[in-house]
Amino acid sequence: MTSSRVANTGGLSEGSLITLDGVPDGGSQAPLIEADWELDYYSRPVLEADGRKRWELLICSTPAARGSTAAPFRWVRSCPATSVNSIWLREALEEALAEAAQQGFGRPRRLRCWRGSMRTMVQRAAEALQLDLVPSRRCYALVEWLQQRQAEVYPAEEGFMVGPLAPAAAPIRGVPVPLPEEARGDRWAWATLPAAALAEATEWGASFTGMVRQPAGLDPEAPVPGIRLFSRQRALAIAGRLAGLEPVRLELDGNQLVLEAGLEDRWLVTSLPDEEAKVAAAAFAQARERSGGLQFLAVQGAERDERLEGFWMLRDLPDA
Repeated sequence: MTSSRVANTGGLSEGSLITLDGVPDGGSQAPLIEADWELDYYSRPVLEADGRKRWELLICSTPAARGSTAAPFRWVRSCPATSVNSIWLREALEEALAEAAQQGFGRPRRLRCWRGSMRTMVQRAAEALQLDLVPSRRCYALVEWLQQRQAEVYPAEEGFMVGPLAPAAAPIRGVPVPLPEEARGDRWAWATLPAAALAEATEWGASFTGMVRQPAGLDPEAPVPGIRLFSRQRALAIAGRLAGLEPVRLELDGNQLVLEAGLEDRWLVTSLPDEEAKVAAAAFAQARERSGGLQFLAVQGAERDERLEGFWMLRDLPDA
C-alpha cells in the first residue's frame, strides 16, 4: 500500500498533515435506544465477608451512531464468588434487559466483551438470550467507567484490598500481520482534525461508523491524528470489512504502523521510514496527552470526495 503525503511535509505537525474537509452534514437517524452494550464480568479488589473477592457485572451502552445528550444505560450487579457461571450471568442479563426497557432502551444490537478469559461464559449466556456477542476491546465507555470505579468507588468499600495487587498476566502481543486484502485501500494518507470537528462526526452520514464520546473538558483545538484509506472502486467494501475487524487503536511498533482490532488482532498497515515513524509516534503521544488518546480512521473513494464510506473514532486507552 503506498502513502499519499503532502509534499515536503518534513513530519506530522498539525500544519503539515492532510486534513479532512468538505464533509457533508446530515445522515440517517440512529435512535439511542438501539445502542450496543459493553460488558465486564470479573472480580474486583474488594473482599466480601466470606473472604472471597467480589465478582461484579458491569453493563453500559455504547454511544449511538448519532450524537445524543441522553444519559447512557448503566447497570451493576454483584455476584457471589460461588455463583460465577453462565447461568447466573444469563439471569442477570435478563434483569438488565428488563431494566433497560424501563429506561427506554431496546435490546442491544451487539454485546461487546473485552476479556478473553470470560469469553466462553459470556458466549453461553448471550446465546441463551439470542444476543449477538462480539469479542472486542472496542469498549471505551466501559473502560472509562471501570477506571472511575477503581479510583472512586472500590476504595470506599469495606473490604477494599489496599496496597499493590498481583499484576495480571501481560497479554502476549502477536506479531502484526498484513491487513486482509479486502480491507486494504489503494493508497493511504496521514490526517489530522481538531477535536471540535470530530464532535460533528455523528452527522457526516458515513456508511459504516463507530463513534466515541469525547473526554470531558477536551480542548476543542486539540489535534487528533488519524489515517485515511482510499479506493476508487472498493471503498464501500473496504469500510464494511474494516467494520467487521472491530478497529480499536493505531500504534507505532518500531517502524510499523499497526491497527489493533478485536480482542488481540494486530494488523500491519505499512512500514515507515525511520524519521516518519518517530514523528508519528510523537503525534500519537501528544494525542494521549491532549485529547485523551483520540484517533480516527476514515475510508473514502478519493481525497477530494465529500462522501465517507467509513469513519471510526478510536481511543488509545489501557485495556483494564
